[in-house]
Amino acid sequence: MENDRNGRIDGAEGKKARSTGGDFVEACVAISRDGGVAEAVREAKRTAAGAGFGKSDQMKVATVVSELANNIRFHAGEGRIVIRTAAGPSGRGLEIVAEDEGSGIEDVENAMRDGFSTGGGLGLGLPAVKRMSDEFLVESEGGRGTRVTVRMWA
Repeated sequence: MENDRNGRIDGAEGKKARSTGGDFVEACVAISRDGGVAEAVREAKRTAAGAGFGKSDQMKVATVVSELANNIRFHAGEGRIVIRTAAGPSGRGLEIVAEDEGSGIEDVENAMRDGFSTGGGLGLGLPAVKRMSDEFLVESEGGRGTRVTVRMWA
């Protein structure tokens, strides 16, 4: 897997790619309207366990990945979830990147408010992901897609 000139991950066309190098683990799972969410959640839990997350924190990681993957599925139709181990200020952790090339989030500030929804849901997803994360960043440009980067420390 390599980043293209826009920083997006190439090679994610298949269902799943997983690579390891020493203590470093990276998994990339393709998400589509037909699926990929359950596989992304399994990879997230497996990678979190390997990074030293306890059971309750593994479930938090799984919830974050499920929410981000379902956002891709429902709003963009296809994209990818990349889960990688990371070294952080307090030890080991995970970086989770959800990216798509959909229509983008028109108003990120509004999308981060509890109760705001463009898809008929409860509008709690992205705000909840932010609350469960140690670091959170949304990058979105109309017509060019969205990238959400989350870091969680064990």
